[in-house]
Amino acid sequence: MKKRLLVLEDGTVFRGYGFGSSKETIGEVVFNTGMTGYQESITDQSYNGQLLTFTYPLIGNAGINRDDYESIVPTTKAVIVKEYARRPSNWRSQMNLDEFLKEKDIPGLMGVDTRRLTRVIREHGAMKAILTDDTREINKIIQQLSQTKLPRNQVEQVSTTRPYVSPQTGRKVVVIDYGLKHSILHELNKRECHVTVLPHDTNAETVLNLNPDGVMLTNGPGDPKDLPYAHEMIKQLQKYVPIFGICLGHQLIALANGAETFKMNFGHRGFNHPVREIVTGKIDFTSQNHGYAVSKESINKEKLMVTHLEINDGTVEGLRHRLYPVFSVQYHPDAAPGPHDGAGLFDQFIELMDAWKVEKKDA
Repeated sequence: MKKRLLVLEDGTVFRGYGFGSSKETIGEVVFNTGMTGYQESITDQSYNGQLLTFTYPLIGNAGINRDDYESIVPTTKAVIVKEYARRPSNWRSQMNLDEFLKEKDIPGLMGVDTRRLTRVIREHGAMKAILTDDTREINKIIQQLSQTKLPRNQVEQVSTTRPYVSPQTGRKVVVIDYGLKHSILHELNKRECHVTVLPHDTNAETVLNLNPDGVMLTNGPGDPKDLPYAHEMIKQLQKYVPIFGICLGHQLIALANGAETFKMNFGHRGFNHPVREIVTGKIDFTSQNHGYAVSKESINKEKLMVTHLEINDGTVEGLRHRLYPVFSVQYHPDAAPGPHDGAGLFDQFIELMDAWKVEKKDA
């Protein structure tokens, strides 16, 4: 097994062994605390451009199967583990993690102290890193890393370029794809929603011409401030149709209504984040994957109300518009696998669409 280096921009070096693809890669190194769901995480487009570290020490036990993809062409930059299971044991398994990463051209690193790497990220924040088999002096690798700029068009890289339909017989829902997880479509289809998926740069007029009962804004990678066209689209759209935003969609709704977002030190990535619903006091355990958050102090209380807060750090986890049929959450109620505590939000979306149709008819 070939030796491979992970070099962080602060000069920290981790030495291990390569698996998966053999290519060199540069991106932002982050960590995920989930004990399960490695296939869903690797194929989640919110990890676009990131070197994904798993804190759980053994990854790949159940192999890779055809059912658990969140996207078919993942854009995660690399996978970093303490150890991967070479011989998975599960009746659905079609290949092991190494074979999967080779097929998807994603490099892997194993045999490193992922707990130490996680502590470095927690103390110094998510940072640029390079995964390489290069035998040059470390200083030269760090110089290459410092001269490399990470792309800002991440949503453009992962969004569909052409509209498509996931047909059902019920309510008509338009989904704006900023990095769509397939589990969102599963939840909508389970509720018999006829789903039309549109590209990230779709304008409000195009959406309204489809006469939808509701609009969903999906998760996705990167800085929400890099999508000013989406802010404008939401401003125009929210007056006419119910909107439900998840993760990046939540942040975009906040920006469209005058709030600010900020980059977190190391973000929330895992399946164990406790979130409190303010009105009821109910606590849900949630799946999360984001490096940006909405600034609570920046929220215009005449437009938006905070509905949910993260218990550990107090960050904003949910919003509802005071004037329009619009709500959002920072976490993933569709999580597969993950806690199912938030799945009822899809039912709330259905109820909101139905109430809006009655109100519209009576107006």
